[in-house]
Amino acid sequence: MATMTGSPHPRRDPRHIDIAAGTAEHEWQADGRLQTLPEIELCHLVPPRSRAVVLAPHPDDETLGCGGLIARLAAMMRDVSVIAVSDGERSHPASSALASRLALVRPAESRAALECLGAAYNELLRAHIPDGHVRRHRAELKTWLLSQLRPTDIVFAPWRLDGHPDHEAVGEVAAELEHEIGCKLVEVPIWGWHWAEPASGSFPWGRAHKLPFDAATEWKKRRALRCYHSQIARDGAHDPVLPAGVLAHFVRPYEVFFL
Repeated sequence: MATMTGSPHPRRDPRHIDIAAGTAEHEWQADGRLQTLPEIELCHLVPPRSRAVVLAPHPDDETLGCGGLIARLAAMMRDVSVIAVSDGERSHPASSALASRLALVRPAESRAALECLGAAYNELLRAHIPDGHVRRHRAELKTWLLSQLRPTDIVFAPWRLDGHPDHEAVGEVAAELEHEIGCKLVEVPIWGWHWAEPASGSFPWGRAHKLPFDAATEWKKRRALRCYHSQIARDGAHDPVLPAGVLAHFVRPYEVFFL
C-alpha cells in the first residue's frame, strides 16, 4: 500500500484518501453488515486444481488484503503465486533516510512476511513497474502478466474502485485478462476500508463475502504485518505510512472479497 494525500481523480471523484483521517474500524463493526456477510469456503474460493495468484501493487498489499488466504493455502501445500507489481520505492518522501533503499527494503519485507505466513517456498515474482505510475505502464504490465497467468488461475487483485490509482489500474488490467484468457478475478478492498463509509452506498455489500480463519492463521497474519517496518514505524518526524487506525482494518479474523 502506498499512501496518498489527495483524490486520485481530482474534482470529479468524491473519494479522497487522507492518511490523517478516514473511516475508523469501529464504524465498520458498528454497522453490523460485516458480521452477517456470507462466508465462503476456501475450496470454493480457490478450487483444488486452481492456482491462487495475488497481485500486489506495492509490497505489503498481498499481506494486508490476502495474508490469511495465503496462510491457509500454504498450510494445505496449495499452489500460490504472489506478484509484486512495483517495488514500493515511492512510499516515502525523498527527504527520508529510507528513500534510497526502499526498492530493496520493501521486497525484503514481503519475503519476510511470506515466511511468517508459512509461504516462504511459494512463488514471489516482481514486475518492476514504477511505483505510482502503474496506469502509465498498464500496457507493459498487461503484457507481462499475459506471460505469467493461466486460464485456470484465481487472480486476487485490488478492487477497481479502491481509491488509489495504482490499485485501480492493477484491478482494471486483471479484469481485462479475466475476459481475455479466462482466469477468474476476485477483487480485494484495501484502501476502500479507509475512504468508504459503510452506509454511503459506495461499498458493494452485495458482492462481498468473507473467508474466516482460525486463531493460528490470524496470529500468522498479525506477525506478518509486523514485518513491514518501513510502513508501520515512524520515519524521523514523519508518522507511519500505515498508522494503527489503518492497520486495524486488516487484523480481523477474516478477509473480505468481492465476487
